[in-house]
Amino acid sequence: MSAPAQPSGEPVTSKAQLVEYLASGSKPETSWLIGTEHEKFAFQCDDLRPLTYEGPRGIGAVLKGLEAFGWQPVEEAGHVIALVKDGASVTLEPGGQVELSGAPLATVHATCREVNEHLKQVKEIGAKLNIAFLGLGFNPKWRREDVPWMPKGRYAIMRRYMPLKGQLGLDMMLRTCTVQVNLDFSSEADMVRKFRVALALQPVATAMWANSPFVEGKPSGLLSYRSHIWTDTDPDRTGVLPFVFEEGMGFERYVDYALDVPMYFVYRDGVYIDVAGSSFRDFMAGRLAALPGQLPTMGDWVDHLTTMFPEVRLKKFLEMRGADGGPWRRLCALPAFWVGLLYDQVSLDAAWDLVKDWSIAEYSALRAEVPTTGLATAFRGRQVRDIAIEALAIAEDGLNRRARLDAYGRTEAIFLQTLHNIVQSGRTPADEMLADFEGRWAGNIDEAFREYCY
Repeated sequence: MSAPAQPSGEPVTSKAQLVEYLASGSKPETSWLIGTEHEKFAFQCDDLRPLTYEGPRGIGAVLKGLEAFGWQPVEEAGHVIALVKDGASVTLEPGGQVELSGAPLATVHATCREVNEHLKQVKEIGAKLNIAFLGLGFNPKWRREDVPWMPKGRYAIMRRYMPLKGQLGLDMMLRTCTVQVNLDFSSEADMVRKFRVALALQPVATAMWANSPFVEGKPSGLLSYRSHIWTDTDPDRTGVLPFVFEEGMGFERYVDYALDVPMYFVYRDGVYIDVAGSSFRDFMAGRLAALPGQLPTMGDWVDHLTTMFPEVRLKKFLEMRGADGGPWRRLCALPAFWVGLLYDQVSLDAAWDLVKDWSIAEYSALRAEVPTTGLATAFRGRQVRDIAIEALAIAEDGLNRRARLDAYGRTEAIFLQTLHNIVQSGRTPADEMLADFEGRWAGNIDEAFREYCY
């Protein structure tokens, strides 16, 4: 959501260009890579409050501190709002969440080392500033109005527009954190198969990673409040995407969807121009009221694709978006889970067999219920836990067949162990947190900051 805007590129004169842009992401299996992204809350250790941008302990100081590790700053209106290094970036979310968008790497071992190195860097900075970073899907304590806004132009536009479309869009911006993985495809057919499997199994991932049961210091009645928030953010750009499962799904069909998703902004000469509510079709026809007669560039299209938020998002790769942020082990487990399912043909076929006869109504019901009941969600006479056990077995087989070994001769399947522990117990991370809250935490949510910080 927060990558720096891309205002340049060739002019867009036809839909075919937009289709070709997505299709150009196709690459042979030997070139497939893994990109892992995760967000985390930054807070002051003395009072647990979120950071402002300014000040000696602000988010700006955190970004400045990262420059000592070779990260190069990206500025907007005089503020450092991102950092880049070796194909990776550190970006700034609306409520000061710090996101690592990792470089595309060849193995889960490599992406996990990258995550570990990043966390070491921010912990070193945090020790100097008396701040820390929290790995949960939703801020467990602070109200929406307690969270400072970061100085990025696109966020000001979204802040105005979000309340027009849903009740929880501002909470999504200010109080949520996620972990996601970005994966490649070889062709249109391969993209479609992976998209369908990933979209169908996303609620299963939501259940395994669920760890956001608290709102403003109290249990919310949900296990993944972060996931629930997306159900009341903006129906134009979120949701199930039934067309993905329909005949004729392909790059062009996704382009047709994206053309009609309302835009937020256009970036010109260092300024975000508010065009919220207009479609990219309007832009291609020169009908934007704020930019009459102007036509989009490919950079505008790239920006627009980042403003759609379905559970799986297509760009020149596929993004898995259904998981709560969490501790180091689960940050590494997410790419392992999806790589095991999608990067081995035998596993991909087995995963498709698992979900291919699910109806849109069943999937929609699963998506709606999992944030509340997690692994215990009923489905076809079973529970989501049972599906998770099957999916994990398929993923483990796929990772073992990939046979990408670390220095100790272990496959990427080692990163699934934390998920095996979760599904065998039948208790989500949120269930464990709730038990601690009622038990040894004695109802004090401040303990979450101590036990779940990096």
